[in-house]
Amino acid sequence: MRVGLLGLGRIGAFHAATLAAHPLVDELIVADPVRTSPYGRPGDPFESDAVVVATPTGTHAELIIRACEKGIPVFCEKPVASTMDDTVKVLEASAGNRVQIGFQRRFDPGYAAAAVALRAGELGKLHRVHLITADPAPPPAEYIATSGGIFRDCHIHDFDILRWVTGREVTSVYATGANRGAAFFAEAGDVDNSAALLTLDDGTLATLQGSRYNGGGYDVRMELAGTRRTQAVGLSPRAPLHSAEGTPSPEDPWPDFVARFETAYRNEIDGFLTSERSLCTIEDALEALYVAEAADLSLRERRTVEVAEVRGSR
Repeated sequence: MRVGLLGLGRIGAFHAATLAAHPLVDELIVADPVRTSPYGRPGDPFESDAVVVATPTGTHAELIIRACEKGIPVFCEKPVASTMDDTVKVLEASAGNRVQIGFQRRFDPGYAAAAVALRAGELGKLHRVHLITADPAPPPAEYIATSGGIFRDCHIHDFDILRWVTGREVTSVYATGANRGAAFFAEAGDVDNSAALLTLDDGTLATLQGSRYNGGGYDVRMELAGTRRTQAVGLSPRAPLHSAEGTPSPEDPWPDFVARFETAYRNEIDGFLTSERSLCTIEDALEALYVAEAADLSLRERRTVEVAEVRGSR
């Protein structure tokens, strides 16, 4: 199989190494306007059997559509596009073509095990879910200015994994946030600390917390509380937690998302290369985006927002 890779930034470089080592990949063609890679050769990625897109957000829609016009299966890092309308346009343009979107938590062993346990009835009836995504340090100011805000950029992963693990849809969101760090967050209309209450379509309550300033390290966790037991994802020895009951903080906490989800990133690329269907569709990405849009609207208007309101507004 010949695979084309567009983008050699941080995650693109990681994907390049993964693709080059994959037994199904005979040739890797890479393209980036400023970076080079020791893996693969420069060339036209669209002269390939499959395409992986790891370029800046603003280019995703165009590149997905271009691959679909050529009938090439395409994997693209999230998001599909910068807006709901553009995401819908890509969805319509991709009809009949296999497109997989990079929500890597679906491929993390912990989240996968939690989904299996919940569906098998091991947790009993699900009553509550808690999600945390906290970065140890903020991205650059220039990134925040075009990121779309913490709910679209960061917590969209939580919204996707909440849907995927529970098998339920989010019906309403109340979100809030605060600015506790650098001024550039507020200047961009964003927050650097976040919280939300989400209600699922069966009445299950989900709470969410996030931060761009989690000094202990990179912290991503999920807790599912059922009538029989509570299951946690992310409580590994490297989780950046210090217990008042005597367990100290780890000496090597997770430093960033690449280290924490290395296995998941490899698994999602393997799934893209080996599956005949998309393991995370544009429809999935659009549903997570609807929740993110509802959360952002709730933050700005300080009220509970029904996801149906956002879906109906486009």
